[in-house]
Amino acid sequence: MKRWGVLLAVAVCVIGTSACGDDDDDGTAGPSNQPLVFLASLSAQNEVPAITNAESTATGEVTITITPRRDSANVILDGTATMNFTLRNMPASGSITLAHIHTGAAGVNGGIVVNSQLTAATAIATPAGSASFERSGITVDAATLNSIIANPAAFYYNVHTALNPGGVARGQLRAQ
Repeated sequence: MKRWGVLLAVAVCVIGTSACGDDDDDGTAGPSNQPLVFLASLSAQNEVPAITNAESTATGEVTITITPRRDSANVILDGTATMNFTLRNMPASGSITLAHIHTGAAGVNGGIVVNSQLTAATAIATPAGSASFERSGITVDAATLNSIIANPAAFYYNVHTALNPGGVARGQLRAQ
């Protein structure tokens, strides 16, 4: 009798787990809020026009992690971004004043769509010729996030300095 009770309990657990959809095979899983990661390799030579002054050797990279917020139908409502950025090969007297995601294909300048929240008042010095920063909690609206997901190469990240207020290093986004 005890054996049947144990078998019945195991059967209920197995059937109950499958019925609850824990294996996500039924296609009815909830919204996917998995982070989306975008990368860009930055160079002063990618700026339009290319940089030709003392900061012309600037290079770097950025990793942008965006966690989307979705409704129960999996439609993106908005997202929260974290930007991790490094810039190298800068003069020791330089300072990073701004950084953004812009709309625009390679070779084309475009408007800002996501601001890193770095400002001239919070400029980052490059005393050793390099600097890194992280900004998090940046809101990305649904339309912008959907556009970036659909075609990351139509967007670029660039960094501005006091010497190059229009941008010192730029790179097109790519999905990781």
